[in-house]
Amino acid sequence: NVGKALAKSAVRAGHKVTLSAANPEHAEEAARATGAKSARSNVEAVKDAEIVIVAVPYDKLGDVFHGIGDSVDGKVVVDATNHVNLDSPGEVLSGLSNSEEIQKRHPKVRVVKAFNYAFASRMADPSMGGTRLDGFVAGDDQGAKDKVLELVESIGFRPIDAGPLVMARVFEGMALLNVALQIRHGWPWQNGWKLVGPPEE
Repeated sequence: NVGKALAKSAVRAGHKVTLSAANPEHAEEAARATGAKSARSNVEAVKDAEIVIVAVPYDKLGDVFHGIGDSVDGKVVVDATNHVNLDSPGEVLSGLSNSEEIQKRHPKVRVVKAFNYAFASRMADPSMGGTRLDGFVAGDDQGAKDKVLELVESIGFRPIDAGPLVMARVFEGMALLNVALQIRHGWPWQNGWKLVGPPEE
């Protein structure tokens, strides 16, 4: 579970984290497991949040944003979701990304794409063999993006600014490739991404 893994990493990094879920009991269980707090609703969870991370199945995005309404207007919202359809990859690779759809429907939200391209195991431990995995971030609001880049680095990734929100389409393609490779080759769902060549900073 990406949301739970991110919560664990963020708490470990010293951030205050509040979790919510469709079933409040699930949020309470995840909070106990990660050291985060739990909220009884999404609206309660985002009320005082500086950064809101959405990590839900693609087909639940509409319900989530309908429920929170304008309570996220002006807030930095990180879209960590993926639209994965292995039977029809072209459906995912053509058209708008989830992030762009969110921004289009909720123009007052400061949407940033991050955390969708690695599996939950790597969110909980964003390194392999002593090397930091890369944490790519895309968005049109530079101030919002800078906040997310700081978060990405604080939990252990090497932060990389990938440019405007349209790059979220590439991120979702990366996630699709990651999933497809695990299935095709029987890999153990432990993958993240690392660009070799750019110097470590």
